[in-house]
Amino acid sequence: MPTTIRVAHSPDSDDAFMFYALAEGKIDTGDLRYQHELSDIESLNQRARRKELDVSAVSIHAYAYIAHDYALLASGSSMGDGYGPRLVSKSEKPADPRAAANGKRIAIPGLLTTAYLALKLWQADFTPVVMPFDQIEGAVQRGDVDLGLLIHEGQLTYADDGFTLWADMGEWWLADTGLPLPLGGNVVRRDLGPAVTAQVARDLRASIVYALEHRRSALDHARQYNRGISDERTDTFVGMYVNNWTVDYGERGRKAVQLLLDRAAEAGIIPKKVVVDFVG
Repeated sequence: MPTTIRVAHSPDSDDAFMFYALAEGKIDTGDLRYQHELSDIESLNQRARRKELDVSAVSIHAYAYIAHDYALLASGSSMGDGYGPRLVSKSEKPADPRAAANGKRIAIPGLLTTAYLALKLWQADFTPVVMPFDQIEGAVQRGDVDLGLLIHEGQLTYADDGFTLWADMGEWWLADTGLPLPLGGNVVRRDLGPAVTAQVARDLRASIVYALEHRRSALDHARQYNRGISDERTDTFVGMYVNNWTVDYGERGRKAVQLLLDRAAEAGIIPKKVVVDFVG
């Protein structure tokens, strides 16, 4: 009797690309059947805290709160290797953006997102204004907030919409640590047992490898989630977040995850130190 695994990810072109082979039945998954659900990343973070899903994309920040119930899969990371969430404004970039951001009202895409965590490590003193990620640019445009922290396709399109870049969190993190910024990953429930979790790990890795090896068909699938950007930019965006890091974190990627959460604990952003373990 096949076992059904509930797997959830964001309705974004990079996640769609990653899960293409699983969603379209391109790989043999044996006795496992995957039931896909789509939701924005902050909703997935919260659902994982409630243990609602078997396998889910989550923010690395959120992993600090679910590590007891979920293990981090070795495949499926979204790494910002010198780039990441972008802090933008309608005003000109000041000489010292970090100092200028002190005390400002900043729109963020969720308190459990890694974007928010990175921003807090960069500048601890600001007022976060939580809203859906796709409403942030509008809030900055209207002056409801001073600055906005952009994720997803907004990282590529902010200048087209008249915004000025104050800081790139991935660029800052790389300069500070020499490591990529681990933004998101995929987790699996520990109570599924070692046999099922090992199979899930193999299937996810196989799906990512298949997409990278069949890039054109995977991009054709992913473009339905590209929120109106061009095919060229979809290709660029997917390439930013589905690549060799996504196949496996590797030693540097694993070090980056642990260091990010260590710094979060030291800064009091997460309640305690988390030792990260990887499956697969």
